[in-house]
Amino acid sequence: MTKLPAPDPARLARLREALLAADYTADGCLDLLGPTGYAALARSEAVPALRATRGGTPLETLVRLFLLQQPVPYPAAAAALPVEECLADGWLTRDGGDVRATVDVRPYANEVAGLDSSDAWVVSDLGCAVGGAGGIGAGGSAAGVARGELVLGVGGASTTLAGLAVRRPVRAALDLGAGSGVQALHAARHAQRVTATDLNPRALAFSRLTLALSGFDNTETAQGSLFEPVGERRFDLIVSNPPFVISPASRFVYRDGGMAGDELCRSLVRGAAAHLEPGGYCQLLANWQHVKGEDWHERLAGWVAGTGLDAWVVQREVQDVAQYAELWLRDGGDHLAPRTVYEARYNEWLDAFEAARVEGIGFGWITLRAGGAAQPTVRIEEWPHPVEQPLGPHIEQWFARQDFLRGHDDRALLAARYVLADEVVQEQVGPPGAEDPEHVVLRHNRGMRRATKVDTVGAGFAGVCDGSLTAGEILDAIAQLLGEDPSRLRDRAPDSLRLLVEQGFVEPATLPQR
Repeated sequence: MTKLPAPDPARLARLREALLAADYTADGCLDLLGPTGYAALARSEAVPALRATRGGTPLETLVRLFLLQQPVPYPAAAAALPVEECLADGWLTRDGGDVRATVDVRPYANEVAGLDSSDAWVVSDLGCAVGGAGGIGAGGSAAGVARGELVLGVGGASTTLAGLAVRRPVRAALDLGAGSGVQALHAARHAQRVTATDLNPRALAFSRLTLALSGFDNTETAQGSLFEPVGERRFDLIVSNPPFVISPASRFVYRDGGMAGDELCRSLVRGAAAHLEPGGYCQLLANWQHVKGEDWHERLAGWVAGTGLDAWVVQREVQDVAQYAELWLRDGGDHLAPRTVYEARYNEWLDAFEAARVEGIGFGWITLRAGGAAQPTVRIEEWPHPVEQPLGPHIEQWFARQDFLRGHDDRALLAARYVLADEVVQEQVGPPGAEDPEHVVLRHNRGMRRATKVDTVGAGFAGVCDGSLTAGEILDAIAQLLGEDPSRLRDRAPDSLRLLVEQGFVEPATLPQR
């Protein structure tokens, strides 16, 4: 393994102090580069950032060193960092009268709902910060490191998962497939102990650097595949951004699962129950195959069946096999290879999908919970629409509502009290000037941002839910206003009420409100 910076605690503390003194933080970089330069970096364009860092201040020097991977004069580096220690420990290397960074050190805000925010840094291979100035897809690579062993930094997938995770104080958390340690960095804020695992020893070395540089000492690492490194241990939270790409070969450890089709993600789901404490959550990003002649909902339900876990599976996107192959061929830099090589690899992907009768690939997230119910709740849906991040608090609330619904028959449902959720609005749809709308829509502007059609009764019911009356009492009042038989209205209301609760438009008054 190529030598990486030494994680000496005292020297790391001095390096962290220097980064903070220069304001080499997410906010500091945004202030320096401005929205235009910062946004350009996310598109792998460095010119605006280079133009904004020509002044030679310590912050400009650090941005050029670690974000833009440019050489800087030794005196400038010495003014920004404990340069001799950084050279000795391997953060920097000499290049004549200049110094260069050996790794990407990227400020990270580390903000999630319900947790304090403080500055952190993610350490990864040069050219491998997703959306960074180099960009792995453009052929960026750390010197002397096989591309298959490269360790990526922060990307859209890692920030998505960080926003999905349920954040509450826990005893033990597991970051399975840790990479550069982004998920472990988040978990370290609310878990007493965090274990980070990965098949790639370089990834674990980077995770240790990320966590130590960011000031955390409540973490440990273990090498191995899936749950093998943790034996029979159980956790209150398991998060995983696994190598979920369904590829015909295992060329890149950071993305290719090394198992046939979507077997790696299925294995992770199947194995989670044995490693969750009661009430614990397992949350992962995943890809799954759409196989000819099979319903993808049933395919995913089969992954969960028999585990005893509650599950909420959300498919965010589906790509046809050609789109999917092209995406990951570009990610691997294959589009830069000679045309004959590119086409041969493209055909390799399509041959594998054809042999497995795969018609498309689904992208999405899976949340599992050890709820302990005799009949677990399993919800599998497609939702390609925008959602509000962080979604973690809404996911936790969704599972709490499932517990409520599971424990209330129709009579108990009507005897309970409810409150209208925050930021639910009513829309009336119909021709302009019409006396009555064709239908009424309730729209939730938080969480999943759902919308559902309701009738006059449903709209009236939601509008007066403030926790003071039971559902049955509200329905009786509505029946009196409409001149309906109260018993008939009560008989037909539970199904609609269950939908409003399940989707979060109204919430049981007994549940903690966000």
